[in-house]
Amino acid sequence: MKYGILSVMALVFACMVYAQDVEAIMADAEKSERDLKETDALNKYKEALMIQPANVKALWRSAELTGRIGSRLKNEDQKAGYMEQAKQYAEAALKAAHNDADANYVVAATAMRYAAISKSRERARFLRDMKYYADSALMINPAHARALYILGKWNFDITGMGAGDKAALKVLFGGMPKASLEDAIQYFEKARAADIFLMIDYLELAKAYVKFHQTDKAIEVLNKMMKLPPRTEDDPSYKAEGKALLASLQ
Repeated sequence: MKYGILSVMALVFACMVYAQDVEAIMADAEKSERDLKETDALNKYKEALMIQPANVKALWRSAELTGRIGSRLKNEDQKAGYMEQAKQYAEAALKAAHNDADANYVVAATAMRYAAISKSRERARFLRDMKYYADSALMINPAHARALYILGKWNFDITGMGAGDKAALKVLFGGMPKASLEDAIQYFEKARAADIFLMIDYLELAKAYVKFHQTDKAIEVLNKMMKLPPRTEDDPSYKAEGKALLASLQ
């Protein structure tokens, strides 16, 4: 009996130590993200997952960072490998907590990245998943900025699709899904209100305003974008693109 109690106490102590280790590792990962060291942050999240494989935050952040890092790679085989890893992390996050807004969002984000590089029927499938999981995230958290951004991007991309892609969408959705520039702008604006530092949203919102023939609003958005501090390693390139677009409009 005595040894049984001691064993239980030892197990509880070990769990407490592991939990403290994970908290410290997660804190280091978040600091690396703030310092724009995404590879370091990803490695820290992976370290946390070695201790807690079902840690939802570590899973969805790993999916997000793996996707972002992979999208910047020039080698197509390496990029494909990162995309697959991001997909696996995202699916694991959703499996661990299907009612978590971030887990649903990151599945939508992964689908968005695949949709950007896919063709016709395959692209239509990813666009379907992109919308479904972004909608799911917003059902859980209506103010989820990145999910709002994804729905804005979904509407924007569909309005610019060619006939072949639209035909594939009609088959998959059982008709052409409702999408418009007005809805794209509305979602982008809601995302901006939910997170005023989400730089990619400003860029895509400005593009939507340009396409909607509201250049003055595009200029206003881009001028505000120029004042934002970078929060991801992608943000400097987004700002450079925004600066070029702003110069072309003035």
